[in-house]
Amino acid sequence: MLAVLQSTGVSLAELVYPPVCSGCGKMVGRRAALCGGCWTHVRFIERPYCEVTGVPFDHDRGDGLVSPQAISAPPPYERARAAVFHDGVARKLVHGLKYSDRADLAAMMASWMLRAGRDVVDDSDVIIAVPLHRARLFARRYNQSAELARALARLSGKQFLPGALKRVRATRQQVGLGLRARQDNVRGAFLTTNQQAQHFIGMKVLLVDDVLTTGSTVEAATRALLKAGAARVNVLTFARVASQGGETLYA
Repeated sequence: MLAVLQSTGVSLAELVYPPVCSGCGKMVGRRAALCGGCWTHVRFIERPYCEVTGVPFDHDRGDGLVSPQAISAPPPYERARAAVFHDGVARKLVHGLKYSDRADLAAMMASWMLRAGRDVVDDSDVIIAVPLHRARLFARRYNQSAELARALARLSGKQFLPGALKRVRATRQQVGLGLRARQDNVRGAFLTTNQQAQHFIGMKVLLVDDVLTTGSTVEAATRALLKAGAARVNVLTFARVASQGGETLYA
């Protein structure tokens, strides 16, 4: 029996628990995959978008354009990129990775991130994940952003620095908070020690998170990294919310 399975490339686990689409539950050829129907409903983020914040424009105005928000209130990071809009199937993938122990989804999601953020990946020396507070990490058992960062490091060949950044204050969930409340919630929440910082002082850091909403979390984390000696910081997330607080589609 095992010899037959090995010859076909099918594992015993896949025979007992056939792989299903991560979006709708239909049977598919391999784990952590989408069926054709769900694939067509994923909204990938493509240019044109703001070269700084990554906020999409509704029509092409040429290369190198920057949004009004990035001009009036420049973020501490250099560039932010995201693979998909946080809705529909993409939202299910995030939820599965974050709350349903679907760490196996990280490799597929990271491959989309690499495609969307090749410019910021290539421009980085090391990869650091937005951390969870130890209490939340204990409850969830793993950090979804670290799983994405680890998978991205394997795909890109960049060095992943786990534990380089700490969340030293237990913050409220950001879901449901407005822009100002989000900023207040994460202010001073991140810290890195001298021992940790020595691994990225003077280096270009790629900061990885699962979802970008208003940008408050990655901005607070970026400030902590820059204060610790990072040369500059770029941001790459799997998804971004199309409109929330100050982040909107620009006409």
